[in-house]
Amino acid sequence: MSFIGKEIGDFKVQSFMNGEFKEVTKSEVLGKWSVFFFYPADFTFVCPTELEELADKYEDFKKIGCEIYSVSCDTHFVHKAWHDVSKTIKKIKYPMLADPTGVISRDFDVMIEESGMAERGTFVVNPEGKIVAYEVIAGNVGRNADELFRRVQASQFVAEHGDEVCPANWKPGEKTLKPSLDLVGLL
Repeated sequence: MSFIGKEIGDFKVQSFMNGEFKEVTKSEVLGKWSVFFFYPADFTFVCPTELEELADKYEDFKKIGCEIYSVSCDTHFVHKAWHDVSKTIKKIKYPMLADPTGVISRDFDVMIEESGMAERGTFVVNPEGKIVAYEVIAGNVGRNADELFRRVQASQFVAEHGDEVCPANWKPGEKTLKPSLDLVGLL
């Protein structure tokens, strides 16, 4: 089962961002690169470490035209309460989407129905609203913002240069590959 190329579904949810509640819809996501960063719940253990790392790297994501959307099945009120009491969460400047009905979590197939929480899933979505990269990992393992940033940069590069591909650990400015018969079996 693959989500590569799947267009994200319509949604309209509340978010908490920069001290305010704001509605976010699919139409606001279209036209730019996005990362949907699902995590199980506010006031937990691994989640704040990941969200803080993303907060520390948020300006880098914005510079490459990519918005971060953290998503949990908590309400926007819970996001605000967490922000108000946690020094770590106070650093967050990106939208924290509230998905209490699970509409987004189910669309991305990360909803854990038994607990009403989301899996630890990360999805890179292109400006057309299609998933170009994703990973879903166990709830007890945190993710790496630097690798996610590299993955977005590589996805942007191949979207712009369709005849080139990015090898492992590629970073902007490094050599890419042009798929051809000459390369088969030589690397």
